[in-house]
Amino acid sequence: MNGLTIGKVAKGAGLGIETIRFYEREGLIEPPKRTEANYRIYPQQDIVRLRFIKRAKNLGFTLKEIKELLSLRQDPAASKEDVKRQTEAKIADIEQKIHDLARIKQTLEKLDQCCDGRGAASDCPILEALASGHGLEQD
Repeated sequence: MNGLTIGKVAKGAGLGIETIRFYEREGLIEPPKRTEANYRIYPQQDIVRLRFIKRAKNLGFTLKEIKELLSLRQDPAASKEDVKRQTEAKIADIEQKIHDLARIKQTLEKLDQCCDGRGAASDCPILEALASGHGLEQD
């Protein structure tokens, strides 16, 4: 039976074996054929697909979003507009996260300024603010 072992696929894709098994369970790659000894044998094109998944994940796409991108990639009726829409949605999501992180950072900086770092933790204004919610942004 021609194909690659999971170790060779992992090395070629730059991923761990357990990650590949996880992606298989999640339906991101097809379950591979198995030898008579029950070893997984992967086709060469799975390396390309796994690299795609890895790159998309590094850009912040979720596994659900990656599944959608993979579907678009294989759908002959899909358009560039469909892919662009997915990308623009991810950009908007990232911009919202940046905004949220900036707000969190600002709140933490305010809390940090309230504490001189001396004395017992039981009198710490940071802990008090976290417990009471005073001085914190809305949840």
